[in-house]
Amino acid sequence: MVNETATHDERLRDLEAEAFRTGRTLAEHSEQLATIREQQRTAFGNIDSLANAVGAPGERSITDRLDTIERVLFALARAQGVDPDAL
Repeated sequence: MVNETATHDERLRDLEAEAFRTGRTLAEHSEQLATIREQQRTAFGNIDSLANAVGAPGERSITDRLDTIERVLFALARAQGVDPDAL
């Protein structure tokens, strides 16, 4: 009976430790997701700003404006000796 109680207590401690680790891992993942969401918001905002800098909204499609931005960025990279096609 004493051995059975000790085994039960050990199993309970193991389960509590596993639950703690799982909770900590979930909290870490939640923080990482919040960071990723913020980075995405920033990136999309930057894309909109760049697109608007190349042409007014409604003037040309976003695809046309982004193509222009891409050409400008590639030209800048090449001017600095970087081959963007090799990246």
